[in-house]
Amino acid sequence: MSTTMKIAWASLLVGFAVLGLKTLAYALTGSVALLSDALESLVNVVTAVAALIAIRVAAMPADDNHPYGHHKAEFFSAVLEGVMIIIAALLILREAITGLMNPQPLELPLMGIVISLIATVINAVWSRVLIRVGTRERSPALVADGRHLFTDVVTSAGVIVGVVLAMSTGWWLLDPLVAIIVAVNILWSGAKVIRESLSGLMDEAVSPETMALIHRVIASTGEGAVEAHDVRTRHAGRATFIDFHLVVPGDTTVFHAHEICDRIETGLRQALGDVRITIHVEPEHKVEPIADIVFD
Repeated sequence: MSTTMKIAWASLLVGFAVLGLKTLAYALTGSVALLSDALESLVNVVTAVAALIAIRVAAMPADDNHPYGHHKAEFFSAVLEGVMIIIAALLILREAITGLMNPQPLELPLMGIVISLIATVINAVWSRVLIRVGTRERSPALVADGRHLFTDVVTSAGVIVGVVLAMSTGWWLLDPLVAIIVAVNILWSGAKVIRESLSGLMDEAVSPETMALIHRVIASTGEGAVEAHDVRTRHAGRATFIDFHLVVPGDTTVFHAHEICDRIETGLRQALGDVRITIHVEPEHKVEPIADIVFD
């Protein structure tokens, strides 16, 4: 089992544990704010399941129907996560407005705060693990899950502060007000996750920093070529797709042209990891007036 799959399974178990703790905190107190926190944890569990399925699909090898692989499955998972986040926010808003119209004192607020705090610490640690491993393994599903979990940590902290203030001041209206603030923050988070995931589905190019690295690698490993032009990129899950035209001197043999391509491909794989490279070799009369890379 791959590292990504192991983390996805562990994320599901963590999600169930945190959901149980937050549901218990709500059941003990009747707090609308703590209910909003529990609803967000329910979304975490659902999206953890979606991420697990997407990672399994994305790991499948290329086949006749999917010759470029299944990498984009993780982006669908991330979009689903964004949609689920927004649905959770709307549910929280409904509960908060009801509580705002009829604020109620909380029962056993101190016990609920302690339990919610334990759940928040677990989420804080796990969100860092997800983002770190997801970035290292180039898994959009894990990174999206980690970022969502981090917003959960922030909102949970706000919920705890709100419940503490309501308990210490007796102003129980603070409880639904905090829930509304949580819902607005979650809406923003969901929209951001969807926007970033759609960029991958739309074959958005790599970042300028990564493109600059690609140019440097081609320039340093393409000795013997004349120039490289029309460098294009896109990313799909953990894989980065790169294609470009490589102009070689007219008297270059197929063997030597292939050697140049092999050097470039090796350099790109060492620099970027999981890459799919297509190089179109052209004779010298195909030189472009403005090239991406000109070799010395």
